[in-house]
Amino acid sequence: MPSEANKVALVTGAARGIGLATATRFLEDGWRVAMLDILGDTLGSAAVAFDRPDSILALEADVSDPTAVQVAVERIHRRFGRIDALVNNAGIAIFKPMLDVTVEEWQRVLAVNLTGPFLMTQAVAPIMRDQGGGAVVNITSISGLRASTLRVAYGTSKAGLAHLTKQQAAELGEYGIRVNAVAPGPVDTAMAKAVHTPAIRADYHDHIPLNRYGLETELANAICFLCGEQATYITGQVLAVDGGFDAAGVGLPTLRRERRNQ
Repeated sequence: MPSEANKVALVTGAARGIGLATATRFLEDGWRVAMLDILGDTLGSAAVAFDRPDSILALEADVSDPTAVQVAVERIHRRFGRIDALVNNAGIAIFKPMLDVTVEEWQRVLAVNLTGPFLMTQAVAPIMRDQGGGAVVNITSISGLRASTLRVAYGTSKAGLAHLTKQQAAELGEYGIRVNAVAPGPVDTAMAKAVHTPAIRADYHDHIPLNRYGLETELANAICFLCGEQATYITGQVLAVDGGFDAAGVGLPTLRRERRNQ
């Protein structure tokens, strides 16, 4: 097995949020990291801030574009010579009532959240196979395990990603490639802060056994664990990192009251 200093992780959606926290954790653990995101300027600033040019490669690409994915993966392989971990974190969300979601919005969410991980894994898996193995972690969501309002495209895409994880694990295991998923619950990301009103946050707090939102670093810890040497017999699993939210569920009276008052 390669030493930690030689290992390479590819993280999509790495410009901010959980992706950036995961890239940070890999670097702290001694890995080299390829950071990929569609937000080129934000990604570039994040990569420069690390001041680790020998250990980082930042690439602007849309994970739903097959050509862009293949070009990016080839560049990473040429630069580092291997890819030991792939974190399919890139994702988008549209929070609208089901009857208001357009076909274009539906297609875009599924393209990024579901087709993106399919394309990325399909591009990276041959490299992992030829080097003797690797690990893939797909970032799903509690919204893919439990239905909720305003998330028809997002939740469906994440539910599909959870099953894609099992499909990938079943087919890639013989090559020494492990595939798992992490399903975040409410996390204090920029997205959550933008769309969760104080009343919604109170609802979540009321129904999360740990009585708080998660931290991006807590998600990164789980992701890196699944990519590491302590998880070598774990594959095909979806790990909810959610403070117990999936176990307890959540009521949605606030969302329903807000809708009635619109």
